[in-house]
Amino acid sequence: MQAICELNYHRFLRILPDCDTEDLTYQFTVGPQLSYRMTITDAARYTTTVRVEQISRHAPAYMKPVMVVRLYHDARMAEVISSQNTGAFAASYEYPNNKMRQRNEKQMVNVFLAEWLQFCLKQRPEVVTEA
Repeated sequence: MQAICELNYHRFLRILPDCDTEDLTYQFTVGPQLSYRMTITDAARYTTTVRVEQISRHAPAYMKPVMVVRLYHDARMAEVISSQNTGAFAASYEYPNNKMRQRNEKQMVNVFLAEWLQFCLKQRPEVVTEA
C-alpha cells in the first residue's frame, strides 16, 4: 500500500499547482459531464488535507464520490482518510463485521483514488482556481 500512496502523492502534485495554501479550491472537468472540486481544507508544514468531490447536477448524491485525502509532504505520500463519510479506516477488518467492510477496505479506497487520479491525468484536466 505504501507504493500506491507514493504514486497518489505524485499524481496529486501533477494536478494541483499549489497544494499548500489553505482554503484554496480547484475545480476541473474531465469530460462533457464530469466535474470535480478539490478543496484544501487544512495546510500545515508537513501535511495538507484535501477534500475531493464530484460535482454534478444530474447525478444522485450516492453516485458522487467524496473523499478526504491527507498529503504527507515529508513522507511524499497521499492517503485516503475518509471516503463517502465513513470516517477513518482501520488497517484491516475481521470479516464479517457489523459495518460489512471488506478486510482490505483501506487499501481498496486508496487503489480507487489511484485509478481516479490516473484517469484525470489521462484526460488532461483544465484546472480553474477559485478564491
